[in-house]
Amino acid sequence: MSKKTSSLSSLALQKFKRNFWGVLSLGYIIICGIIAVFAYAFAPDNSQNANQMHLSIHSKSPGFTTQILTLPSENNSKQSYIDKLFLGTKTRSTELPISSYRIHENQLYITPYSEVEGTQLEKKFSIAIFNNTDWDQITDQYISKKKFYLGTDKYGRDLLSRILIGARISFFIGFIAVFISLVIGIFTGALAGYYGGKIDAFIMWIINISWSIPTLLLVIAITLALGKGFWQVFIAVGLTMWVEVARVVRGQVLGVKKMQYVTAARALGFTDFRIIFKHILPNILAPVIVISAANFAGAILIESGLSFLGIGAQPPTPSWGAMIKDHYSYIILGKPYLAIIPGIAIMSLVMAFMLIGNALRDALDVKN
Repeated sequence: MSKKTSSLSSLALQKFKRNFWGVLSLGYIIICGIIAVFAYAFAPDNSQNANQMHLSIHSKSPGFTTQILTLPSENNSKQSYIDKLFLGTKTRSTELPISSYRIHENQLYITPYSEVEGTQLEKKFSIAIFNNTDWDQITDQYISKKKFYLGTDKYGRDLLSRILIGARISFFIGFIAVFISLVIGIFTGALAGYYGGKIDAFIMWIINISWSIPTLLLVIAITLALGKGFWQVFIAVGLTMWVEVARVVRGQVLGVKKMQYVTAARALGFTDFRIIFKHILPNILAPVIVISAANFAGAILIESGLSFLGIGAQPPTPSWGAMIKDHYSYIILGKPYLAIIPGIAIMSLVMAFMLIGNALRDALDVKN
């Protein structure tokens, strides 16, 4: 009679699959990750940083539709498909929102969009700028209706495109910050827990000092020291999140290093490095994985806070925190969605990581 056996990893996977909110959160995170990587393929405005401004249609409500005249650019430099996919279109033709247009004596007359009808003067364009002689083809190619599904921001930029591309900042900062915190935290925590003595006392002294400084204040100090920018924020957030990882790893190593398999490894003459990284760390990964999910959510919140304060990702790079900063005053001006939409984006992604962290904690708990 054969007896069915299952490894601890397969049992944990089965328990995770039974957690509805954990699976749902994982699916949402995967979708956000795909959007973050291929944001320009999904964004209606695929210009670099989705920075195509239409000041005449600023702060429009979701679903707003208008006609757009696209004026061809004279300096369209060649750009590879891969470059456009990941970095956006660097050179873009000028777009003009219009209310109406007409063709008279081989000239295109357009009326720029205005909320008050009859206040805008007509502008005319020669057929020569379109590199075409057929007006039917010109109007079909260069005049189109454009719908802004989430409306426009205060500069007339497509809010949906800014949200999609802004996901790249929030998503990537989680990965990079967590990676930095894991590298520093696991290394220092393992050293403190394994060797003990003066090494442990020194590392714990550094941890306690870092722990006593408010996280946001420490991030601001590091950001100001490194300078404002995209990668500086990633490094600053990562350098402030290693403390909690180090404390958890140290506590786990203190308990595991007295196990019999560690004593046997020492008796066989294995080096300390091999014992730590080949025998101890693989057996304490469960709490590290759980805390990494929580740190991912924390990194998103910290970056949003920094962007709100103006020391995060700098304009025109889209960031959810900066979008809230630009539009929080619109809450009392009758257009709260300009701040609520990026706020919901932050909240949903943070909640997804917290839920998946709880699901991983339950799945990896051997007592259940």
